[in-house]
Amino acid sequence: MAVVSEHGLGKRWFGHRARLELSPVCQFKVDAQAHAVRTMRNPLHAWWRMTPKEERTLASADAAIRRARKDIDFLAVLPAQAAQAVLKTYFQAWKNCWHRRWGMTGIPKVGRVRFRWTQDLPVGRHSSKENRITGARLVEDALGRHIAFRVQTLEAKPDPHQGPEAGIDVGVTVPIALSDGSTKNHGEWLTKREQSALLRLERRGAQ
Repeated sequence: MAVVSEHGLGKRWFGHRARLELSPVCQFKVDAQAHAVRTMRNPLHAWWRMTPKEERTLASADAAIRRARKDIDFLAVLPAQAAQAVLKTYFQAWKNCWHRRWGMTGIPKVGRVRFRWTQDLPVGRHSSKENRITGARLVEDALGRHIAFRVQTLEAKPDPHQGPEAGIDVGVTVPIALSDGSTKNHGEWLTKREQSALLRLERRGAQ
């Protein structure tokens, strides 16, 4: 994500992942923390279900996690920041749960089935000759079964280009190289929310 100031300069936020080289001792400690993270979700969920709805606040949940890290030895290895990340992820999961939207579709020789809308389609609620779903197919991968829609939309025709003509070469290291010697870069492909969602799906697929 980038924010440009009035002077043409701005801040840009992006992620970077680098591979760790851990000693056996460090690997043991990292594995212990990962185990604590996975395990902490269970008592946190139990606390949530047993606590009256009006008392389910971020502050009270944080206090419960702090007590758990003091009372349970293997949770004590978890840094406070990691415990906070578990808490935020858990709260966000509940928010996402209550904001799910479901649709229905018919599969030949199967019947009516539900699917979850993960994003709005360009056709909106009402289709027309120009904006409509033209087809769909079933896809199965490590994350389960999905329905993939093929969509047709009517978009505004771009204005004619007023500058000089140039050849375009699309690459990987450099996204776009022009015949005049200049290159073009792109911003982040995914938003932070989309990156987090992709990471969760990749982890689910690796299990």
